[in-house]
Amino acid sequence: MTGRVNVLGVDVSAIDVAAVLAQFDQSIRTATRQYICVTGVHGVMEAVRDREVLAAHRGAGLVVPDGMPLVWLLRASGYRTGRVYGPTLMLEAFERSQSTGYRHFLYGASPGTIERLRTNLAGRFPAAAVVGCYAPPFRPPGALEGDAVIAAINSTKPDIVWVGLSTPKQELWMANHRARLTAPVLVGVGAAFDFHAGLVRQAPAILQQMGLEWAFRMAMEPRRLAGRYLRNNPAFIGLLIARALGLRHF
Repeated sequence: MTGRVNVLGVDVSAIDVAAVLAQFDQSIRTATRQYICVTGVHGVMEAVRDREVLAAHRGAGLVVPDGMPLVWLLRASGYRTGRVYGPTLMLEAFERSQSTGYRHFLYGASPGTIERLRTNLAGRFPAAAVVGCYAPPFRPPGALEGDAVIAAINSTKPDIVWVGLSTPKQELWMANHRARLTAPVLVGVGAAFDFHAGLVRQAPAILQQMGLEWAFRMAMEPRRLAGRYLRNNPAFIGLLIARALGLRHF
């Protein structure tokens, strides 16, 4: 078991990548179904604004700290923990599958992106089985998947379903479909699909460690991401201050 810290109503686990992989192993070995939210400031703020998104986080087996601000809050609460960066978690799980034989299904992105991702993963991890992939049509958050798609995913008998949708779509998709999917583990990793497909550059490690990955990503995709970061980051800090002063409770 790991410690958890309430971050504006979202319980974030003090955990590292190795411990998350151990959770994968346990869930797959015991056929225990869970889903994992890989969450940063954006995910927390979506949960603050939307009770359904908050419920999706609270229903997860784990909510892990994808962003450095969450890591810093965990450390300030006395936990020795690291960042569980979605793209790194995905690569580490595929590396582990070289020996475990775990079966993976890729859900999300566009048809072109997901095929490039599948090809890249197969080239890098030839012994890790990608048993299927599906790029869904554009839909509003929380939309239910058709029975045929769920049956197709289940028919491949995956151990892990990787969900590469934007937040909060991926969190709602996992929460809404957890009971219908037989795979022990669902993981929402967002932009990891674009990164590992080779379509989007990742921030340099030094910027990631400094908690400035958001600035790099905003510079790369200003039209898509500027509004998100300029709205969420100040609001997140403001709510933390309000909670510390006893003006808000979560």
